[in-house]
Amino acid sequence: MKKNTRPAVAAALVSLSLLMSACSPPTQPASSDANVAVDPAKTLNVGFFGFAKSNAFAQGVFLGVQQAAKANNAEATFVDSNFNAQTQVQQVQDAITSHQFDVMVVQANDNQALVAPLTQAVKAGITVVTEFSIVGNKFDTFEPQIPGTISIVDMPTSNGKALGEMAKQACATVTADICQVAYLEGFKSLPLDNARTDAAKAELATDPKIKLVASVEGGYTADEGRKAFQDVSQANPGLNVVIGSSQAISGAAQAAGQTDIKFIGNGASKSNVEAVRSGKWFGIYINDTVKDGVKATELGLAKARGQKVETAINEATLAPNNAIGTKEVLDKINYVSAYSD
Repeated sequence: MKKNTRPAVAAALVSLSLLMSACSPPTQPASSDANVAVDPAKTLNVGFFGFAKSNAFAQGVFLGVQQAAKANNAEATFVDSNFNAQTQVQQVQDAITSHQFDVMVVQANDNQALVAPLTQAVKAGITVVTEFSIVGNKFDTFEPQIPGTISIVDMPTSNGKALGEMAKQACATVTADICQVAYLEGFKSLPLDNARTDAAKAELATDPKIKLVASVEGGYTADEGRKAFQDVSQANPGLNVVIGSSQAISGAAQAAGQTDIKFIGNGASKSNVEAVRSGKWFGIYINDTVKDGVKATELGLAKARGQKVETAINEATLAPNNAIGTKEVLDKINYVSAYSD
């Protein structure tokens, strides 16, 4: 679970979250659909309602949106809510009124606030694709929770489980009888973060060697992560493993300096991948952001042109090794990230 640079509360959704398995039905040939078929020669407009233009994770996805738009006779626009949930709601409502976009690719800053406006968008004949962030109140499914939408998302429960699995692998290399783990949560106020945290804790609890010594807010910036780590490490000098958003882990690792602590990040920017492959971090959760943006936009444009398409995709299946990125895995596939912090 990216959400890779998420400064404000809603940025937490960029964290990363992800799936273990799941396959979607194959794309079907063109057929009748709720959307009215349009002339294939007509240039369509895609609105990317990303977390924020300042967010590298969102910019990575937008690269994919732009690539797919260019290849499919469409134009793409980044609609910047700057991590503000209510601003994003208003932007969606304005786009419905103006019908500025044929397709909306949406990274929800608030999984509940957008249910009503996106439902209205579908009724207005706009193709809606929810990308990365689940929209709805169920966090353990990637099926669309708004009828008529396409859901290509990262499940926070699977994301949390994957983070827990990597921590178990890291603890297996620790010689101490008890492996002390700290979890730097995103934001306790966000349901998506809470679902991820609960799943991570549940996975850690399956290993009797592991003791979760701290679970605190770590946020989505290096400064937040640094502060959280300093507090936790002072209280727990025997710390072995630290999990958190890749942004927070960047700050934590800087504060730790030369250390045997094994860091696990949630997000896969170029610097995050390098940190793992160089041995500075133990692992990361991989979000292939550009590929996700391409897929979301391709599906949206195909549906807008009257084709029947996949409506539920687990983004973890688009990433290598179901998104679990240890050094061994990244080295084996020579993984190269498509976006920078």
